[in-house]
Amino acid sequence: MIAVHRYAGLEVAVVGLGKSGLSAARALRAGGARVQVWDDGAAARAAAVAEGFTVTEPSPTSWRSVDRVVWSPGIPHTHPAPHPAAVLARQLGRRLVCDVNLLCETQLDAGYIAVTGTNGKSTTTSLIAHILTAAKLPTAAGGNLGTPALDLPTLGFAGTYVLELSSYQLELVPVLAADVAVWLNISPDHIDRHGSLEGYIAAKKRVFYNPNRVQTAIIGIDDAPSRAVWTSLRASGAHHVIPVSVTGEAPNGITVRADGTLVDATEGRPRVIGSLAGLPTLPGVHNWQNAACAYAAVRARGVKAEQIMAALATFPGLPHRQQRVAVIEDVAFINDSKATNADATARALACYDSILWIAGGVPKDGGIEGLEAYFPRIRHAFLIGQAAASFAKTLDGKVGYTLCASLQEAVEMADEEAEVGDVVLLSPACASFDQFANFEARGNAFIDIVRELEEAESE
Repeated sequence: MIAVHRYAGLEVAVVGLGKSGLSAARALRAGGARVQVWDDGAAARAAAVAEGFTVTEPSPTSWRSVDRVVWSPGIPHTHPAPHPAAVLARQLGRRLVCDVNLLCETQLDAGYIAVTGTNGKSTTTSLIAHILTAAKLPTAAGGNLGTPALDLPTLGFAGTYVLELSSYQLELVPVLAADVAVWLNISPDHIDRHGSLEGYIAAKKRVFYNPNRVQTAIIGIDDAPSRAVWTSLRASGAHHVIPVSVTGEAPNGITVRADGTLVDATEGRPRVIGSLAGLPTLPGVHNWQNAACAYAAVRARGVKAEQIMAALATFPGLPHRQQRVAVIEDVAFINDSKATNADATARALACYDSILWIAGGVPKDGGIEGLEAYFPRIRHAFLIGQAAASFAKTLDGKVGYTLCASLQEAVEMADEEAEVGDVVLLSPACASFDQFANFEARGNAFIDIVRELEEAESE
């Protein structure tokens, strides 16, 4: 835990007592702040009391002396409707911040690499941290990735914090000041929270806010909104801007050719660095984008190209992101439970040629519209959850499908249908909340089912 001494002797309110909220409360208390906490859930409040925190419902009286309000990013403070405590904070002139902001205020000497985008954030964040660690540089990764910012170790001047940042977090980090900012891609997501695509993009663009020094800004330019951001940043002259493309040439940037060759043109003449094709834990063009952006980020921190390529080959991959669970009788079972929207699922479908596709859950806006180009790769679909009927309507007459009562049934039916060379792919294009607590629980259930099949086949 990193103790936050900036607010020693001051009163700070923490709203939301999930992982990041409780982490912030502990760090503030350790630094000498007078901390009061609040959560709408009785169980969360009871847990805070058990840790010795003062639980106080927000009011003009209880917040009269509050100097700062630390806000959990998952709680709405603008759209679709602001939480009453957010309204109160603004009435009192108190700016909302999150734990990432406290980290940046506290660890002033360390370097920061911030990663955002709609898809690929966790893989790219983990990949950057893996390469830096392989280069024997003090590194810690966290943020939206899983480890709360203030639970990371103290790194000091030589260290680098690699932070995955969601749009929710970026709205709450007024002093981010990242040395290197990575923008992967943009597609519509979290529109209900930001009010519009423009609001979502505006929140993401805060990753480039650095009033203190020139920042290296790395931007994937393969979608129209991201190209617009690249054009704007380049014109401003405020950053060292490096474009990355996996679909064409990136001028004076990083390009990945159609065969997977990584080319670096940031220092003038294009230089072939190596091949990304065949990396076992980074399949597909979308992972090539992740790898190319990670390459650019760690080059900006001084790591040599040869070290980067060697580290890419040893990256272990992440659970629930095209995770190869097993190969049973020459049929691969792939867990891509993290694919909670159609754009993420498109990236998985593009990687395989004969797919038994398990999809469904709580649908996002647009459902699976836009995936038609990948339908020829799908031999059969097994549909689950709330989205099953609407997905069936989209697939009707184009892809054979079966409506399944559960993930268990879908996996077992796909196993029965599978032929040599097929891939059984869980890539739901949906949130998980109709049947599972989160995408991790859904992915773990898939893994358990596949392991049972694997055991049955070996008997």
